[in-house]
Amino acid sequence: MITGTSGRVGHALAASLTADGEIIVGVDRRPGVFTTVVGDLASIDLSSVLAKCDTLIHCAALHAPHLGQHSRDEFLAANVTATERLCLAAHDVGVDRLVFISTTSVYGQALEDDRSAVWVTEDLEPEPRDIYDETKFLAERVVGNAHDAHLTTITLRLGRCFPEAHRDTVVNRLYRGLDLRDAVSGIRAASKASLTRHHLLNLAGPRVFERSDVGELKRDARKVIDRRVPWLRREFEKRSWDRPTSIDRVYVSDAARNVIGYQPVHGIRRALRDDDLAPTTPSLPTAC
Repeated sequence: MITGTSGRVGHALAASLTADGEIIVGVDRRPGVFTTVVGDLASIDLSSVLAKCDTLIHCAALHAPHLGQHSRDEFLAANVTATERLCLAAHDVGVDRLVFISTTSVYGQALEDDRSAVWVTEDLEPEPRDIYDETKFLAERVVGNAHDAHLTTITLRLGRCFPEAHRDTVVNRLYRGLDLRDAVSGIRAASKASLTRHHLLNLAGPRVFERSDVGELKRDARKVIDRRVPWLRREFEKRSWDRPTSIDRVYVSDAARNVIGYQPVHGIRRALRDDDLAPTTPSLPTAC
């Protein structure tokens, strides 16, 4: 079962799994190509929907673009209460695994440092700054507490993977971006990995920088980029793009590589080559 199959990540994941012959039950409040159950997670009979499923992948949520459009209570209901209902239903019917899709946005204010770029591993303590961050962080705790001998749970914090202008996508791929195709491969890896405890993992694109770069990245990102990716300067000049002068964070996916075998391949070179990194139908939301 996949929740949010009419959204960007859920749709792409369902398409990938279906292409490989997996049987998908898709749930979303809006109709979609892979949405077989249209309804709200707060009201549908989740146990019945989950009855024949061995894996639950929970993508559905209110996202950052919904800030200002929905109340605090609506965010709590969609992102926390719905996750609690799913965990209970998964236990009731004997689902084997729950993969929860969260966001690197939960780190919030912890990503701010005047002296250097922040090296963002799972050891960085989140400091949520808005109701979106808060509710996704609360939902992570719900999922972590649901892990036991009968239900294996894993949380994936996805980096920035919504559609943007080509130059912005390329720049973000240097330090915090995630191609939708890598997101799907990471989720699929998490759904199959052998795990004995709950894991919480960052998913981002191929890493360009090293931890020793963080101070200089904040002060003079161009110097570090020229050192680590010397060919990139010419690519930016060819397109009349300005290179970033300062980078404030670096998302690190090393733990995901070690725990689930995550291998992102859509890095800066592919971002430069792809004008449209992950085509979607116009009806799909832009948030991850």
